[in-house]
Amino acid sequence: MVFPGTARSSSFVCLLALSTMAALTLLPVSAQAQSISSPDEVEQPIDAIEEGVTPESDSSSPDDLEELRPLSQDGSLLSIAGGQRLMTEANDAIASQDYALATRKLQEARQVFNQLSNFYQELAASFSGIDNRIADSQRTQALETAQMRDQATYQLALVHRAQNQPELAVPLLVQIIRSQQPTRELGQRAYRQLFELGFVDSPYPRNSDEPTSATPTPNVNN
Repeated sequence: MVFPGTARSSSFVCLLALSTMAALTLLPVSAQAQSISSPDEVEQPIDAIEEGVTPESDSSSPDDLEELRPLSQDGSLLSIAGGQRLMTEANDAIASQDYALATRKLQEARQVFNQLSNFYQELAASFSGIDNRIADSQRTQALETAQMRDQATYQLALVHRAQNQPELAVPLLVQIIRSQQPTRELGQRAYRQLFELGFVDSPYPRNSDEPTSATPTPNVNN
């Protein structure tokens, strides 16, 4: 599919910058770590992580030990703060239309958040039935970082759109919808992008007077 020229590209620059800044205001700062591994880690959908989440009980954190915890210091990459820094750098690159740098920074941020989500989810599973307070806390962290991963994925898809690369944007948008489900705001935004690209034919959400069920189609396996 071919997009209009410079005017349309400039509008994407504004959309990308505004969307990234809006996403950054929602990302809390957390503890930091130091290394990342393969970007091909499995991405857990939001719904799968949400199962079993319960409110955390009140507990005081050992603030006096904070200085002795090396992973809570500045400069680490495998952390929410590290992912946020990458998102900020990507936003700066988008503002200057350096899409190559923005793509790299968003890919790194997406990888960091996905790693964090997977690690927190593994810890939640390990503590389930042993210490439910810790299990619930880690599951909540897994959910928050998965949301940040999906935000970075959405930004990356928009960058690909701005570069007239819909073939790279579509798989990312589909991944977001699979993770978020179409009922969530980010999932709906991703689907809207697919509709604008022409990858899907029906808008969503539908107008109230439109039917919600599709016409049955023959089973190709019969």
